[in-house]
Amino acid sequence: MNAIARLIRPRSVAVIGASADPSKTSGRPVAFLQKHGFGGEIYPVNPKVGRIGGLTCYPDVAALPAVPDVGIVLLGAERAYLAVRELAARGAAAAIVLASGYTETGEEGALRQRQLMQAAGAMRILGPNTIGLVNLTDDIVLSASGALAMDHFTAGSIGLVSQSGGILGALLSRAAARGIGLSKLVSTSNEADLELSDFIEFLAKDKATKVVALYVEAIRRPDRFRAAVHTARQAGKPVVAFKIGRSEAGAKAAVSHTGALAGSDRMYDALFRQLGVIRARTFEDLLDIPAVLAAGRKLNGRRVAILTSTGGAGTIVSDSLGVAGFETPAPDAETAARLKSLQSGAHANLDRNPVDLTLAGLQPDILRGAISALLASPSYDALTIIAGSSAVGSPALLADAVQDCLSMSDKPVIAYVSPYAPNVGLTLTQQGVPAYTSAESCASALSSLLHAAQPVPSGHAAPLGARVDISDFRSGSLDEAEAKALFGRFGIRGVAERVVTTRAEAVAAARELGGRVVLKILCGEITHKSDVGGVAVNLTPDTIGERLTAMTAEVEAATGRRPQRFLVQEMVSGGTELILGLHRDSLGTAVLLGMGGVTAELFKDTTMRLLPPGSGLSRDEARAMLHDLVAWPLLDGFRGRPKADVEALVSAIVAFSVMAAQLGDRLIEAEINPVFVLPAGEGVRAADGVVVLGAATG
Repeated sequence: MNAIARLIRPRSVAVIGASADPSKTSGRPVAFLQKHGFGGEIYPVNPKVGRIGGLTCYPDVAALPAVPDVGIVLLGAERAYLAVRELAARGAAAAIVLASGYTETGEEGALRQRQLMQAAGAMRILGPNTIGLVNLTDDIVLSASGALAMDHFTAGSIGLVSQSGGILGALLSRAAARGIGLSKLVSTSNEADLELSDFIEFLAKDKATKVVALYVEAIRRPDRFRAAVHTARQAGKPVVAFKIGRSEAGAKAAVSHTGALAGSDRMYDALFRQLGVIRARTFEDLLDIPAVLAAGRKLNGRRVAILTSTGGAGTIVSDSLGVAGFETPAPDAETAARLKSLQSGAHANLDRNPVDLTLAGLQPDILRGAISALLASPSYDALTIIAGSSAVGSPALLADAVQDCLSMSDKPVIAYVSPYAPNVGLTLTQQGVPAYTSAESCASALSSLLHAAQPVPSGHAAPLGARVDISDFRSGSLDEAEAKALFGRFGIRGVAERVVTTRAEAVAAARELGGRVVLKILCGEITHKSDVGGVAVNLTPDTIGERLTAMTAEVEAATGRRPQRFLVQEMVSGGTELILGLHRDSLGTAVLLGMGGVTAELFKDTTMRLLPPGSGLSRDEARAMLHDLVAWPLLDGFRGRPKADVEALVSAIVAFSVMAAQLGDRLIEAEINPVFVLPAGEGVRAADGVVVLGAATG
């Protein structure tokens, strides 16, 4: 077995710093290993104690009778490296280091973490600052989490990797209370060595795991994360991620917790979307979504039947599903007739959706008949069953009826438990029907099934092609003309324009360009020209000279800088204004597309894609970005507008991404705002641009 397999399925475990008092944190690992039935060898290590839990206690690692697969190190940060060094010398596969006081505390802690890794040598390290791992599949608990004091946990098919130790214990106990089965749980925390991607790859190959769930504070190695998720998706295993740090306060807390740069939340959205990762929007989703995915049923459409005995709860669920984009159509004639045959009287509403059996319909035969009719109906892709207050006293009534019918169909079946009745939800979930306590959770669960049914992203990217020579461009903030010249070098066409310095040159340029023109100041140090009066539109040869004189005075008054150069541009009309930009952070480099012009920051209708390593975006990815925009209909002929030149825009996005990939870190900032998208066949035009170039290397 490789080191990670030996870590998760060890045959022998050494516990360094073990205590004979199971109430102490250092006493828990041995006690928990015994409590939960570990079948391998346990070697407590403590020079001050002779026996712990009926086991021989050894004075040091060197005295152990055999080489342990794993060592759990319970010593403080100042001494942990000594135990790690001893374990490495004996040939252990891995060490789990629980102590805090490393990179999350600052530079001194970072030095301590480097010392720890030097001591480990080739041995793998989980942590530090971790709570350990739990392998429920094989009854192996290598953790000091207080949650393990519980007597029973449901083994299942959801593998969880968390960068927070406390969250691991919280999810373990929450899942147990709801009957949700987990396979493996790993707390990676500081990730001095082993990290998220290592365990995603392991779970992708783990036969006991069907779904991978992640609690993410920061992705330290984005390229490895991409590869690991792709491996899991190729193995048919959905990946669900809850990313903390959506707010500034949350991001700061995440950094202080594990000592890693978090990256912007929108960059994570882009990364997850591109990889096909299902993003859990709430902490509850991190169990709710994997629970329905682990049931193994595929959703092939948006039509949902709702079966209830309480009208109010049915309306709540129907409303939440509608907000999430699902349909709740009435039963077709054949299904309605089948339902009506189950119950007589006017009290039941069996020809509409929600299908309301009322309290009178809570009988085993009626429930089974209604469930089987709705599962067999061609009008529905999924079934949501509502457990009302009557289920509190008879939880098995509904659960048994559902259980009897599940084998009749492969459609997804979920339950909404309307009252506070944990036992009802537990019973339903254990019988294969994921149960939820909020209507919104039902909608999230079904939405995740649609997401999981989408094809695995291809990962195709645009080749960089021949390297473009930009040796003639200076470093620093380029002026607008220089920026658009750089874009043009990569195939993005700009508007027709002339650089001028005097009134006379401006008048001549306006006559040469013809029609209405735009006048702008030309200064690399002033990027938001319109904010300081540095842009004027709809000018003619007769008005441009006077406007240049006035603009010079206005800009000087606003900035203290007197403009010396100006741009005279053709005035583009009949196009849609978009923004195309570049964003970098710890996750990588992304291309941003959105509604442009002066209202870009106001409407914030934007989408992002991260560049694949060493490549630009593919045309398919660029085209998908357009469909993300709320403004997409404007490009697609909204209300009789001419359809925009979408293919030319796709080419511009790809070219911009290739530029970003080719120039790498030298391209510090780049933005085209606006880029005019003209009617089909007329192309696109870069009308303004910002570029900041770093110094050339090599």
